[in-house]
Amino acid sequence: MTEFTVNGQPVRYSGEGRTHLADFLREEMGLTATHIGCEQGVCGACTLVKDGKPVRSCITYAAACEGAKIRTLEDYRDDALMARIRAAFKEHHGLQCGFCTPGMLATAYDIATRLPEADEARIREELAGNLCRCTGYMGIVAAIKAVLAEGPHVAPDPPARDAVIASARFGAAEAPEVVAEAVAAPVAAERPAPLTDGHRLERVARIELPAETVWAVLSDIRQVAACMPGASVETVEGERVTGAMAAKIGPITARFGGTAYVTYEPAEMRGAVAGQGGDGSSRSTARGEVHFALAPSGGESCELTCEILYKLSGPLAQVGRPAIVAGVVDRLLADFTANVEAAARGEAPTASAPPGFARLILAALRNMVGRST
Repeated sequence: MTEFTVNGQPVRYSGEGRTHLADFLREEMGLTATHIGCEQGVCGACTLVKDGKPVRSCITYAAACEGAKIRTLEDYRDDALMARIRAAFKEHHGLQCGFCTPGMLATAYDIATRLPEADEARIREELAGNLCRCTGYMGIVAAIKAVLAEGPHVAPDPPARDAVIASARFGAAEAPEVVAEAVAAPVAAERPAPLTDGHRLERVARIELPAETVWAVLSDIRQVAACMPGASVETVEGERVTGAMAAKIGPITARFGGTAYVTYEPAEMRGAVAGQGGDGSSRSTARGEVHFALAPSGGESCELTCEILYKLSGPLAQVGRPAIVAGVVDRLLADFTANVEAAARGEAPTASAPPGFARLILAALRNMVGRST
């Protein structure tokens, strides 16, 4: 067992000794800002910071990182110096295809904090281990010179992180696995402000039961969660609800946490949910609103209408395109309404779930709607 930290989070590794750090970070922790190129320590695309120094993660074994402190590019989101370096790269056209950029940024950060008086010759010497096939280096060198010209920079201490334990187990007959606890979005003291720039979806589902019978299920948030595959409610305090969503995506098992505010209008058989959540394994967040209404549709049936407004941030936003999410919502609504109908008949909900890829996106969606679509 090897124990170290990645971006301030404790990690336990017990995999094969030959697995290099870059593969572990990308494949098992989902930290894909670390790029892999030559896998021989030559190109520098995989450069990251280990114990305060730039290293090639493709020739650094994960099993050899006992006690190490690893920082990847994901850990610099709120770093003022890195923000200035990124801006300088943009201003001086220091990137084209972007493949070498993560390693270049890590090296530029090291130069800015370790060699504040470096001239162009020294900058080029320090960049010698980072290959770029596009820019000719002129823009990269100019960007670093511009940052140094602003004055000395001191690397700040990394921000404190909530503990997330990740473990990898490898074996000839066993697939790699990473288990990450939820990193919930901050719990708001009051209802989140209405979304104004999200994506909107509208869906209608028919349920072959009287509206009053179905409303008895929809008006109970704990029953609603029981009808949502993989979801659970942890606390209910007035309108504020906290919950979790367990999901397995390929070899990764994750637990998503979120907070939602739920309101009901029993006389009109309608309600609304405003929520936010966080996915610890992908470092993504989601916000959303759901407005739902139940109405008789003739005979012994009713219609459930849902209007969903959502916004994804972080890596999930890259794969959570509106067309993909729309398909996921259709599957979700079908499973959910079937389970609601079963619950209204006094039957146990079916433990169904969307396929793995959709489930990754759906987990964030379930966070933001408070698991009560």
